[in-house]
Amino acid sequence: MSTQPESTSTRRRWLYGTVGAIAGVTGMASYWRGRREHAGATSRSPIWDSSFASLSGPPTQLRDFAGKPLLLNFWATWCPPCIEEFPLLDDFYRKNRSNGWQVLGLAVDQVKAVETFLQRNGVSFPIAMAGLAGIDLSRTLGNLSGGLPFTIVFGASGEVLQRRIGRISEQDLRTWSSLR
Repeated sequence: MSTQPESTSTRRRWLYGTVGAIAGVTGMASYWRGRREHAGATSRSPIWDSSFASLSGPPTQLRDFAGKPLLLNFWATWCPPCIEEFPLLDDFYRKNRSNGWQVLGLAVDQVKAVETFLQRNGVSFPIAMAGLAGIDLSRTLGNLSGGLPFTIVFGASGEVLQRRIGRISEQDLRTWSSLR
């Protein structure tokens, strides 16, 4: 049995319920505003003005990839799922480059480790060096956790079409190959 009058108990429930509802609505509004701002920021991302160190030769300019669909993959030699998906990425590139698809691997790693890895496991698509700053860059593109591997698919007009945190699958690549 409650020792409080019925009206005090009822008021308290209404107060808690109202505060909870306001908090929920505020949280959802903040979430959707953040999604909308984030989506707007990546529709024509400033990443297209980025330049990355090349393993040999001049820096890789991302603007050189503009105008065609691009699969951009953030990876590292110390990341087992990254290494597991490399044959899939290479196969996707070889099968789809004649259809205008491009693939660029951005290594979040050290140059020597990447060079050693590529000597043992060559790939057909270009690799550039993002270094540890690549984690922060991937966060600006929607990888809020900063996990690897992280793959982002850009359409021919530069807009973000798909994002994937974690190892990609053959089904992902089949689906993405139909995007433009």
